[in-house]
Amino acid sequence: MSTPSTPMPALFIGHGSPMNAIEDNAFTRAWREAAQSLPRPRAILCVSAHWETRGVAVCSAEWPRTIHDFRGFPQALFDVRYPAPGAPALAARVAGLVRATPVTATSQWGLDHGAWSVLRVMYPQADVPVAQLSLDSAQPGAFHVALAGELAPLRDEGVLILASGNIVHNLQLFDFHDPTPAPWAAHANGVLSERIRAGDLGALAHWSGLGADIVRGIPTPEHYLPLLYTLGVRHEGEPIAMFNETATSSLAMTCVRVG
Repeated sequence: MSTPSTPMPALFIGHGSPMNAIEDNAFTRAWREAAQSLPRPRAILCVSAHWETRGVAVCSAEWPRTIHDFRGFPQALFDVRYPAPGAPALAARVAGLVRATPVTATSQWGLDHGAWSVLRVMYPQADVPVAQLSLDSAQPGAFHVALAGELAPLRDEGVLILASGNIVHNLQLFDFHDPTPAPWAAHANGVLSERIRAGDLGALAHWSGLGADIVRGIPTPEHYLPLLYTLGVRHEGEPIAMFNETATSSLAMTCVRVG
């Protein structure tokens, strides 16, 4: 296996609504541009907010199914299929790399909308092999940071670590009629963005200490935790760039690139 001269960058994508999979907007155009700026990945390891498990699992399916894990959207969204090949060898590599906790390979998953809604925009040909890593969202931030650190060698093997969630995500407070950022959501997005730029992984792993607006924006951790994987595979001194750095009502669409 050839080794790239520099590590593959890692990404966190604020994915927002599943409708972004079939819409052309400023957010999706920025996702597409981000993909075009990267070297072509040998494979993709996706960490999505929408596969929560007890313990950690990795999907080893040869042809992952497209999972439509939502309701109330137009039929056109349910008709979407993302027929990318799986990456069983990558799944086995992940299971072998991680020592801090057992990782179970399973073919009983696929690609949920946190994965395929982003991948369909970024890699529309569906020709890059993909494996998905689950989230044990009952574990604290430090657990996810440590797990991510064990995955960092994959970047030297041409694997794109692609995390998908939202750093601020409170659907109970979302206003479907007004996309104006709620003041508290804009403030939470700003505080978290500042800590991201500073590479302050310690503070980000213990986000509840960053203030009431951050706690309000992260009522449950599953959309936030993928961020820790993108930052957790960062090598010391690597640049951090951000884009789509805005909030929509009570969601932040902020995206992060490492490397």
